[in-house]
Amino acid sequence: MDTRLWSVSSTSLLSPLLVILALLMCETKALVKLPPNETVPAVIAFGDSIVDTGNNNNLMTLIKCNFRPYGQDFNGGIPTGRFSDGKTPSDLLAQELGIKDRLPAYLDPDLKPQDLPTGVSFASGGSGYDPMTPELASVISMADQLNHFKEYIAKLKQLVGEEKKKFIIANSLYLVVAGSDDIANTYFVLRARKMQYDVPAYTDLMLNSATEFLKELYGLGARRIAVFSAPPIGCVPSQRTLAGGTERHCANEYNVAARLFNKKLSAALNTLRNKHAWWEICVRRYLQTPP
Repeated sequence: MDTRLWSVSSTSLLSPLLVILALLMCETKALVKLPPNETVPAVIAFGDSIVDTGNNNNLMTLIKCNFRPYGQDFNGGIPTGRFSDGKTPSDLLAQELGIKDRLPAYLDPDLKPQDLPTGVSFASGGSGYDPMTPELASVISMADQLNHFKEYIAKLKQLVGEEKKKFIIANSLYLVVAGSDDIANTYFVLRARKMQYDVPAYTDLMLNSATEFLKELYGLGARRIAVFSAPPIGCVPSQRTLAGGTERHCANEYNVAARLFNKKLSAALNTLRNKHAWWEICVRRYLQTPP
């Protein structure tokens, strides 16, 4: 089976599943129907708060949101640990694919065995590619997210058997969303790496960790991987408040770092695709970083 490594900074359109991701970014409410030759049994998410659906709830960390006003437009107004007032992109994608209404957190104490075959989120708000980022925030590292994925694979095998387990792992859609907390928090706000690395060197560190993560994910059987580049983190409200001056402009140096990382990430994904015959697909709207 071909491995499909999708980057939102690519320009190639090599799969019908582009429609699904594009519709997701456009916030459509229409149900996406897959072509007859395409099967996506599950959505599995790794990364940070963008796709964390509640894994931080029981951690000893300040990076959690299982309290109001979070969730006010979702689940009867009850906070679930999602870093939003409604569904996350991982929820929306699972819904658009017709898999299930929401993607549960792997560490949710109410998670049921029947939830596993259709996917879960391993993501942890505040995490990142830099191993120091989750340490500073006391959240789940990307490496530990992969360890949880290994547990998941073992549980899945017990639940559905070896052959179906292989099918689910190989055909599921994997979301990898990280990098924002590395740039905004670890590097700029906390300055934990600034004395050791300049921006080019730090983005190299991020890239090396991201690449190793993807290689290990591939080694565990993942074949359809959507990698999201870093957003214009300098323009989110918190960073404009912290670094945008009295008029709360976008923090340009944050966006410069994000663009540099994204450029390196795109090149690295192209290299991996060429080496392993991996395919790419793009949703460029996610990556329109302001100058």
